[in-house]
Amino acid sequence: MAYKRSQVLICGGTGCTSSGSMTLVKEIKKELVKHDILDEVEVVATGCFGLCELGPVVIVYPEGTFYSRVEATDISELVEEHLVKGRPLDRLIYTEKGDGHHPLSINELGFFKKQKRIALANCGVINPENIDEYIGFDGYMALEKVLLTMTPIDVINEVKASGLRGRGGGGFPTGLKWQFAHDAVSEDGVKYVACNADEGDPGAFMDRSVLEGDPHALIEAMAIAGFAVGASKGYVYVRAEYPIAVHRLQIAIDQAKEYGLLGEHIFETDFAFDLEIRLGAGAFVCGEETALMNSIEGKRGEPRPRPPFPANKGLFGKPTVLNNVETYANIPAIILKGAEWFAAVGTEKSKGTKVFALGGKINNTGLLEIPMGTTLREIVFEIGGGIPNGKAFKAAQTGGPSGGCIPASLLDTKIDYDNLIAIGSMMGSGGLIVMDEDNCMVDVARFFLDFTQDESCGKCPPCRIGTKRMLEILERICDGKGVKGDIERLEELAVGIKASALCGLGQTAPNPVLSTIHYFRDEYEAHINDKKCPAGVCKHLLDYTIDPLTCKGCGICAKKCPAEAITGEKKKPYTIDTSKCIKCNACIEACPFGSISKA
Repeated sequence: MAYKRSQVLICGGTGCTSSGSMTLVKEIKKELVKHDILDEVEVVATGCFGLCELGPVVIVYPEGTFYSRVEATDISELVEEHLVKGRPLDRLIYTEKGDGHHPLSINELGFFKKQKRIALANCGVINPENIDEYIGFDGYMALEKVLLTMTPIDVINEVKASGLRGRGGGGFPTGLKWQFAHDAVSEDGVKYVACNADEGDPGAFMDRSVLEGDPHALIEAMAIAGFAVGASKGYVYVRAEYPIAVHRLQIAIDQAKEYGLLGEHIFETDFAFDLEIRLGAGAFVCGEETALMNSIEGKRGEPRPRPPFPANKGLFGKPTVLNNVETYANIPAIILKGAEWFAAVGTEKSKGTKVFALGGKINNTGLLEIPMGTTLREIVFEIGGGIPNGKAFKAAQTGGPSGGCIPASLLDTKIDYDNLIAIGSMMGSGGLIVMDEDNCMVDVARFFLDFTQDESCGKCPPCRIGTKRMLEILERICDGKGVKGDIERLEELAVGIKASALCGLGQTAPNPVLSTIHYFRDEYEAHINDKKCPAGVCKHLLDYTIDPLTCKGCGICAKKCPAEAITGEKKKPYTIDTSKCIKCNACIEACPFGSISKA
């Protein structure tokens, strides 16, 4: 194989692909042929690098030069300058704010400095469609170690000692879950390993990125789990809206089978394990483990009462262990590097790292992996680069639509499972949405509850009816029709739903409402008592104004106003008394000159 003096990595994740990154791969290869250096430069389409907003992203090694928003029309110049003449193309190099024009390599970017990548270690580094590259980064060595030197109990104890908790939202100790499935009795000896890759939270794409960038890590981890609990078959439940992830996972499964890493007699042992992909139709409720299992079995995706728990009676009535993609992605590193190494990262009760999808009102939108215990302030202002346009931070919503909103006063909260629950939020799968001063927190609560209410499977009345009643109250408040006692009604309904809903979707649905009432009660009161939206978002609560330049003083608006809020003199601009205005729209509809509007 010819020596490669340079390596060009091009993001092949969904975000960059949608911006044309696969076209860049073809164009770069064309230019390399043109300059007769194709044998000297390796071009690799990888998974997501993390800085999704800057795509398409191209990184050139050995320098590590980070090029952002690269277009096909840039390729000829980029190859000519960097790969032929040996000088970076400054105009495409990403420079962080405050850094002037100093070229930065990927390792110098503030977005990456406070990250520690375990689950995402290979994402943006290897070609996810090439098993040899995964093996070159110690791939399948953990499975080999497990099968040749460890017993199932050894594996379970190692996972227990690591302190790894489920990254899908619940935070249940992974090793303990595996222990339950291992100890469960199956009459015919059949057990299953399942993976939740459904990922239905709005703005969340952690699991998708692992599947797109490092699918073999999931395969290896599920095989290890199969060995630990005594299962020979696994299912990956992934939503059909992830075509790139599904495609690459299937390629990886086929390659693993070809290499003898799935199937019979793996590593020449008696252990056999196989994997199958099952596509979901995109129902949020199927992120709940029992609803997911119903869907895999071909049934309606709705939760089952528990007990029995899946560890004893899961898929097809057999003992089953279920974790999400990110949880599994930590397993190979724990086995190879040891439980103590993993447990040294994070906090006392939340070990390791957590992957977050950072979005909303933030400069650096993207995917990041930080040690547990990193503060929200560090995530927002150091990794995330702060709020765009100099706006003030108002809140961050963690845990997807079932999480809570964290105010600016709690920016120094250390992110881990217990701290987030203590302040009325939750870890969830890892969505983190940032809001600024222009966001209305009542409207934010309405938005998230609208999502969870729509996604309710309808099986249990507390979720089916209770979330509907809460949404109706929130919509009434946002429409300027809120009445005294609405806040208390919301709190009463929320407590009842959390206590009696059948599954996690219903039990956590009220969180955005409760947290915004707790931290932003003044905004609810302004909407209800003063008929004002402090953020100016709720259109029915905006003040009506008359443009003095276009008003002809005809008086038609005053005659139509039922609240007698409009006064003036004929042929002179009229004015509106906002304290009397009931925002009925009668004046806007009556004005023949279009002089009245909401502001």
